[in-house]
Parts: sequence; C-alpha cells; structure tokens
Amino acid sequence: MNEVGQNKFGITLVYLFLIIVTLVSIFPFYWMFVVGSNDTSAINQFPPAVIPGNSFIENMQKVFERIDFIGVMMNSLIISGSVTLSVLFFSSLAGYAFSKLTFKGRDAAFVFVIATMMIPPQLGLIPNFMLISWLGWIDSFSAVIVPSMVSAFGVFWMRQYIGSSVPYELIEAARVDGCSHFRIFWSIVLPIIRPALATLGIFTFMMTWNDFLWPLVVLKDKSVHTIQIALRTLNDVYSTDYSMILAGTFMATVPILIVFLIFNKQFIAGLTEGATKN
Repeated sequence: MNEVGQNKFGITLVYLFLIIVTLVSIFPFYWMFVVGSNDTSAINQFPPAVIPGNSFIENMQKVFERIDFIGVMMNSLIISGSVTLSVLFFSSLAGYAFSKLTFKGRDAAFVFVIATMMIPPQLGLIPNFMLISWLGWIDSFSAVIVPSMVSAFGVFWMRQYIGSSVPYELIEAARVDGCSHFRIFWSIVLPIIRPALATLGIFTFMMTWNDFLWPLVVLKDKSVHTIQIALRTLNDVYSTDYSMILAGTFMATVPILIVFLIFNKQFIAGLTEGATKN
C-alpha cells in the first residue's frame, strides 16, 4: 500500500508540474489578449489589468483602418502554405534518396547539406538579394517562396526518420514488383512518414509565418506585405498604441494555433516515435 501511495504521489507531482508549465506557456498569449482588449493605459496601471476588457473590437477596427489586415493575412497564408508544401515534398524526397538509395558521393553530399545549417542566414542576405533583384522578383511572392522551397533541417529530419521507420525489405519488395523509385516514394514511403511530415510542416509554417527580415528586404510594395511587416507599420513615431498592436498580433497568431490543432496528433506521434520503439 505504501508503494501504491508513493506512485500516486509521484503521478500527482508530474501532473502538477505539467499544469504549471502549461499555464506559464499560455500566459503570454492570454496577456496579449488582455492588453489587446483594454486601453493602452492598462499596461501602465498598477496593478496591471489581468482580466480582458471590452475594447478588442474597437482596437481591431483601428488595425483595419491602418492596414489591409485581410489582404496581408492572405499574403502570409499563400507564402507560408506554398513554402510548407514545397519543403515537405522536396525534403522528404531528398531524405528518401539520402536514406535508401545508394549512389556515388551520397554521404559527402549529405554532409554538405548539414554543413549549410551552420551558416547564419544573415550572411546570405546580400547575395540572395542581388540574385533576386537580377531575376526581377522584387515585390513578388517568388522572392520569398523560391529561396525557402527546401531546408537543410528538413532534409536531415526526413532522412533520419525514413532511415529508422521504412525497412529496406519493404522497398526491395516494391522493386521486385516493378515499382519505380518515385512510385515507391509516393505510394509506400509517404504514408509511413506522415507523423514526420506533420512535425516538419508545423515547424516550417510557423517559421515562415513569423519571418520578418527577408520579406522586409524584398517586399517593398504594400500590396505584397506579409502580416509581420504590416504589424510593424502600426508603430507611430512619437507614440505607440500597444492595445491596437497586440490586438492585431493576437489575431495574427490564430492561424498558427489552428494549424497546430489540426496536426496535433500527428505532431506528437512524430516527436515520440523514437521513444515508443522497442
């Protein structure tokens, strides 16, 4: 009985810890909504406001007056969705090649891909801008989508997952049946690696949605601004309406939460796949 009681006490501590971590993680998002639904003065008052107010719609109306909120949200959705789909396809295809195909220079090429992860993206800012300008892609979605169509992390992630989840025997059996490499990849490998695709897709969508520096450099026209650039224009020179900005920021965060909720189960399965194998 004593051992049973100790186990219950340990489980209680674990759940208590998880509840605390969850509340701490959710609080910034909740605070963003609290400030966005009150006046800016609520930030400076003591004690600060901790209960949502009734000014959220008013603050959002200010956002709609200052920027084309729906338009920039659609721009971000198009860019983030296109980048995510391309990264999932090309990264999984490259991961399959590096993991299951044998060709000359495979390991050296994979090491080169991994080495690119060590280079800060800021170092490629000027060369990439010169190339995009030469191609005439300034102020177009291609300037943001094409350079991000495949990622080194995505290739590494898919290569590791495919190597551990897809047995060689299954691929050899498909080859005996006359399947081509792409047919094997499309019909056999992709259904198996759905958890890894969901995990990579969430990370890619979130990083692309929150990207600020590169879109700021290549997207000058307001008609092609992303949501992050548009929110930056809400700052005034002499004063800042934090309630208006955080109301817009709160609404700009909602698509990321929706994507996470849709792929939640697959995301968790992808992260815990290695821990559940014997």
